[in-house]
Order: sequence, then structure tokens, then C-alpha cells
Amino acid sequence: MLAPTKSDGEPATMEISRDAPGAGATQPPRYLLFLQFTLVNVVSAALCVAAWLEGWLDGAFTGTSLWLCLLIIAAFVYGLAFCGLRLWQVVREIDDLHAGAIRSASRAAWYLAQARGASADSRATVCGLLRLRLAQAPSSVRHIAGILVLLGLVGTVIGFIVALSGVDPQQVPSVDNVAPMVARLINGMSIALYTTLFGSVLHLWLMVTQRILATAALSLYQVIVERGERDARA
Repeated sequence: MLAPTKSDGEPATMEISRDAPGAGATQPPRYLLFLQFTLVNVVSAALCVAAWLEGWLDGAFTGTSLWLCLLIIAAFVYGLAFCGLRLWQVVREIDDLHAGAIRSASRAAWYLAQARGASADSRATVCGLLRLRLAQAPSSVRHIAGILVLLGLVGTVIGFIVALSGVDPQQVPSVDNVAPMVARLINGMSIALYTTLFGSVLHLWLMVTQRILATAALSLYQVIVERGERDARA
């Protein structure tokens, strides 16, 4: 049976007795999804550091490309931090459910309160609302990843504009004017290529973490619904 409990300075929880259905079920490895998230980020960061040490990214942080690349990196860091925070919250809720305690402010507590004593059709409606609530965080991370690609494309367009703005066909016959035009062309192409590279690579990195978050959210959804169905049959 569920019984609310509260300790000093701690959120109220509902503990399930050991003789409740499913209380003795085998628990999955704790925080496995968060460990996957950490591993992905450590490996990806190591690859970025290796590329930096090899000098492959030196041209990205000079001139106009500096501000564009920093903007892309800032958006990525925000998305990664948001994803990590939401993943930690989801994993903590999963762990609490397997431990037999439900925080009063959690989505599990909300679902169980809505589904308690409800009919099958009503529980199905609440399940749909729960799925939508759990899908908000992965969807937000996916949108941020899409913004990274968009910023990369904007940088590509700016780079081509910079490159072409320095080309004057009337000055080509003059040898003295060729070198400045070539230099401006190279600068513009550098902006286009680096911003495209940063946008694409960081988009891929963030999408991998988004998939981990989506998997965690689905696992939490399944655990919550299973707990609700056990309570309904009890």
C-alpha cells in the first residue's frame, strides 16, 4: 500500500510496502543511462581536444568565423546542459520508483494521483498526457540541435558572401589586385567551411545525447504506467 511520508528538509515521498505487487522485482543497473550520457560526452570531448591539438581548428577562431563558431558552441552548451539536467531528473525518478519511493512533486506522483480509482478509458487518457509531458524535454533538445544546423548554414551563406564580395572581374588582369582577392576568397571559404563543420558535428553530438534522454523518458513512462496498473488491480 502507498503511504505518504516526509522528513525534515526532504520532499514528501510515498513509500510502497515490501508486500506490494512488484516491490521485490529485480532492479535494472542504477544510473546506467546517465553513465552512457557521460561516456558519450567524454569521448566526444576527447575527439574535439585531439582535433584542436592537431591544429585542425585553428582557423575557426579568427576573424568573422570566431563569433559565428562561438555562437554555435554557446547554443550547443546550453542544449547539452539542458539535456543533462533533464536526464538526471528522469533517471532519479526511475531509481526512486524501483526503490519503492515516489516524490510528491514527480510525474509519477501526478500520474498515480490521476489514475487512482479511474476507469480504463480515463487511465488511457492520463497515459497520453503523461507521454506528452515526458516527450517535452527530448523534443526541446531536438529543436536546439536543429538550431545548430541552421546556424551552420547561416555561417555558410555569410562565408560565401564574404568570399564573393572580394572578387572584382575588372581587377583580375592586374597582378597586384589578385593576391587581395584570393586572400578574401580564402577567408570567406574558411568561414563557410568552419561554421558548417561546427554546426554539423555539434548537431550530431547533441542528437546522440537526445536519443539517450528519449530512451530514459520512455523507460520512465513504462515504469510509471506499470506501477499505475498494479495499483489499479490491487
